[in-house]
Amino acid sequence: MLSDELKTKIHAAYRASLAAKGHKPRLGQKQMIATIARTVGNILQGSEGERLGEKHVAVVEAGTGTGKTLSYCLSVIPIAKARDKKLVISTATVALQEQILHKELPDLLKHTEYHFTYTLAKGRGRYLCLNQLEGYLDTENKVMEDMFAGLFEQHLQAGDINTTLYQEMDELIKAGNWDGDKDNWEGILREEDWRRVTTDHQQCTNRNCANFSACPFYKARAEIETADVIVANHDLVLADLSLGGGAILTDPSETIYVFDEGHHLPDKAINHFRHEIRLQQSIQWLRQLEKNLVSLKQELTEEISLTGQLLLKVPQQIQALVNFIQYAQQGLAPFISEKNLDSENNVYRFEFGVIPDELRQLSYSLQTGFQKLFNSIESIQDECKKVKQNEGMGLTQEVAETWLSILGVVLSRLDQAKNLWQLFSLQDDLNYPPNARWLSVTGSGMEQDIELGGSPILAAHTLRQQLWGKCYAAVVTSATLTALNNFHRFNMRSGVPQESEYLRVLSPFDFENKGQLIIPKMDCEPTQVELHTTTIVNYLNKNINVEGSSLVLFSSRKQMEEVSLRLEAKLQSIMLVQGEQSKRIILDSHKEKIDNGDGSLLMGLASFAEGVDLPGKYLTHVIIAKIPFSVPDDPVDATLAEWIQKRGGNPFMEITIPDASLRLVQATGRLLRSEQDEGKVCILDKRLISKRYGKQLINSLPPYKLLVES
Repeated sequence: MLSDELKTKIHAAYRASLAAKGHKPRLGQKQMIATIARTVGNILQGSEGERLGEKHVAVVEAGTGTGKTLSYCLSVIPIAKARDKKLVISTATVALQEQILHKELPDLLKHTEYHFTYTLAKGRGRYLCLNQLEGYLDTENKVMEDMFAGLFEQHLQAGDINTTLYQEMDELIKAGNWDGDKDNWEGILREEDWRRVTTDHQQCTNRNCANFSACPFYKARAEIETADVIVANHDLVLADLSLGGGAILTDPSETIYVFDEGHHLPDKAINHFRHEIRLQQSIQWLRQLEKNLVSLKQELTEEISLTGQLLLKVPQQIQALVNFIQYAQQGLAPFISEKNLDSENNVYRFEFGVIPDELRQLSYSLQTGFQKLFNSIESIQDECKKVKQNEGMGLTQEVAETWLSILGVVLSRLDQAKNLWQLFSLQDDLNYPPNARWLSVTGSGMEQDIELGGSPILAAHTLRQQLWGKCYAAVVTSATLTALNNFHRFNMRSGVPQESEYLRVLSPFDFENKGQLIIPKMDCEPTQVELHTTTIVNYLNKNINVEGSSLVLFSSRKQMEEVSLRLEAKLQSIMLVQGEQSKRIILDSHKEKIDNGDGSLLMGLASFAEGVDLPGKYLTHVIIAKIPFSVPDDPVDATLAEWIQKRGGNPFMEITIPDASLRLVQATGRLLRSEQDEGKVCILDKRLISKRYGKQLINSLPPYKLLVES
């Protein structure tokens, strides 16, 4: 049970935080703190401190202005310390991550009696690999570069090696003037230059690396071991969980997770377990791998070594894989005819994710074959590690160190291929949603290739197994977790335990008096695209204040560009269109115009409907071109719709409408960002009035004062 001592500590910290900021207590914030503290603090523990029971997850939707970050930090930090658990705060955006790191946590330490340490966790890809750097600076030894040639496209397409940059990196890190963190590099850093000198978990040789003690990643990893609070992002948490948990972050069973911007978590998880592979490209890569391994064989000091024996198996394993892939190419040929492929994106989707038995059996052979090749390469890598530890034979120390990194890259590629073929070899359990499976055609003529893709259609089962079932506790929060005023959509996609604690906290903003929701009289529906575009142009020309701050949100880039071209000159002179410059530059330009007393008209797509924070005078008018319905043309979405229909459901009502509701809430949420803000939202879609579902969508929006023009 949550002790009286902890309750007192949380209450005192809350009062101190409010006093320091000059704020008054908010009912919604108090409810959020109490719900989270009760859920996490009342978890029953076993003799070893392990969690007992399933009521360990709190799902909290808290409207803009609630003070979510302060609420979960106040409630979870003292409980985590008392229970000797790590707290991982995970976000979906860099902006929120920086706010937590540079404002929220320092403020807590400054204004309360809480005592804790915190750090930022990043993946290996954000840190310099000293081993890779040395490989590119060694002008006499070009083995590293030669080994990659033709084997991994991502290492080649940038052109010449930027030796000057790498020398500068080497000098700065040796002088202690740079810590090897990409985000702390002060100069210009092209992605292709950085990619060459970083690594992943397969390439990393850990303690077998000569640079282990100075490794920037492992230095940062050491801070994670000692910190009480770890700030991360959803991708890093999912990557850690996919490795079993505890590989990058802390062990899930010893961790309390807080997922801020938690509505992104299910989609992030689906993307994490989505796999794609190109057949002809795979054949070419395998042939190149075979040639590269000949180079390793030539480096052997003893042919009879275990490495030498393993290398003898590899050509046969590769040839078997090539044969199977060629069989797959032949078997898939009928599916890539014009009559079978979707005309827009050259995709063929297997209904319900069910593929022909012959392809499934072939996929099993390929999965098995890639696993055997993976095992052989991994065993060769192990032998290289033994040489580094003076326990192996057959290679010199220098050659072993060079090949350790190269073989790590090979294993990463083999693992990707194995995962795709494993997904294609499975017969889906009818008790769970199926996996989506599809193929697409890329290139043409001699460059034509078949790409196979597969993905879960829902992340629920995966998250249930890898996250909710393993963690000590979790909090999921966001301003948009419900759709159509309930949690059903989030539950279906995330798989949170049925016993979870739910809370919905409304925003403290005075929507009715500060904001207005206008549904203008429209002569057509958005399905009449050309007429609707003309109507939007006419509406904007008449209703945009050239001296004000406006944002127009579109669901279609084509329509946005068409409208932008047809607006009157007075609007074009103040217009900023998404895509013409980076998002940050456009938003900065918008603010600069408003600060100078000029008007500004932003034209944006979905990414401007979420996460854009333009308080006060920076935004007083939001126009939404139409209800943001998504078209299920992606194979994953289409398979999900198909599965729901097969079960007797209505995909439009169960997926399309809830998704649109969520997007509308996010889009209208751009208007009021503080209690002082005011303005109006206009939605140029008559279906909100003419269709039965329109009332549902309006009722799910914040309670603005509604005006329906007639």
